[in-house]
Amino acid sequence: MTAPTGPTGSTAPTGSTAPVPPAGAPGTPALTVEPVRGRADTAAFAALPHVLHRGDPYWPAPPKRDQRALADRRRNPFFEVGAAELFLARRGRKAVGRIAAAVDSRYQALHDARGGLFGLFECADDPGAAAALFDAAAGWLRERGLERMLGPLGFSVHDECGVLVEGFDGPPTVMMPYNPAYYPALYTACGLVKAKDLLSWRVPVPPGGEPPPAAARAARWAAGAPDVRLRPMDPWRPDADLAVVRDIYTDAWSGNYASVPMTAREFSHAMARLRPLIRPELVWFAEVRGEPAAFTFWLPDANQALRAARGRPTARGGPVGRLRAAGAVRRIDRARVILTGVRAAHRARGLTAALLAEAQRAAFRLGYTESEFSWLLEDNRDANRYAEAFGGVLHRRHRLYRRDLVPRPAAPPVPAPAAPHVPGARR
Repeated sequence: MTAPTGPTGSTAPTGSTAPVPPAGAPGTPALTVEPVRGRADTAAFAALPHVLHRGDPYWPAPPKRDQRALADRRRNPFFEVGAAELFLARRGRKAVGRIAAAVDSRYQALHDARGGLFGLFECADDPGAAAALFDAAAGWLRERGLERMLGPLGFSVHDECGVLVEGFDGPPTVMMPYNPAYYPALYTACGLVKAKDLLSWRVPVPPGGEPPPAAARAARWAAGAPDVRLRPMDPWRPDADLAVVRDIYTDAWSGNYASVPMTAREFSHAMARLRPLIRPELVWFAEVRGEPAAFTFWLPDANQALRAARGRPTARGGPVGRLRAAGAVRRIDRARVILTGVRAAHRARGLTAALLAEAQRAAFRLGYTESEFSWLLEDNRDANRYAEAFGGVLHRRHRLYRRDLVPRPAAPPVPAPAAPHVPGARR
């Protein structure tokens, strides 16, 4: 496997959160971890990422309204199918960390009947606060009879997933998480271990958008089949095409690691957030005998504009935020391949290569110079081979962690082997 660019575990840029004195140090305020209750707690929960990371030049400040919507049981459609508890850690009156614990009946039915989830973790460089937060999430899940927890996830794999563990040398692409370099150490110190790595590949858009020869041959072979038709999203019928995306996505991802089917409202909620970013030229479909069989869904890297607007791209951000975002949108030169799906019945036809080739040509015409294929499961050999075939370089790695919530039974003691008898020796 291609090694990531840059040194593994490279340090975060200047501006990261300064370490907090250890608990018990003279003058250190008392630590409390409490469930989020009321408007003041919710506001502190939503604002915490901005408090912790605003000095980091690589961190794209998410709109605070999006953070509030995650925690809102009326607005977030996850709460129609799952349950969650949010926790906030404070030292004295200052918020220093947060976490969510969640139960999703779909995840339990499909993957782990005794498994829970955690996510939305943010914390200062404060091992005591991190440990208390993970313990609070573990305790809440344990009270519900669960034995393991997996994360971090927003609330499912359809949200932002994983902890950045390699590749701190630049800003993330749209909908990919970013965190300071001290986070992996906090996770490890709190007893969490690796569950799965999620890979990101940087893929240059070559002149003309033409893929490397091997990928181009595979694309031509797939597209040349007489019963295959490739087409971009119809800008006049976006709702119909997005319904096709959901249908194929549900089929293609049904067996993926930790994946759960999206409800109609979850999908509509997600697409409402993405719709302003969608370029129909970057969304491609493959039809076999007139029936939708596969798609690839690319987005412009809106984080380039979001960082310019400092998390305030809408009218609420005021004229300065709007002008920064408008200027940056014209300078976006990177796209992210956020989804590619092929129906199980058509996976041997090479449709992925054909779709990626068409989307890459479109990206070139739109002025993009590179794309990111992310995230790809580390053991998804086909997806990672496509990224390599299109000239990709593995440049970033996120990690999902797990933690046992109940002690594992101790292994039975192994009796010591009897000492061999030496002839003539006394017993």
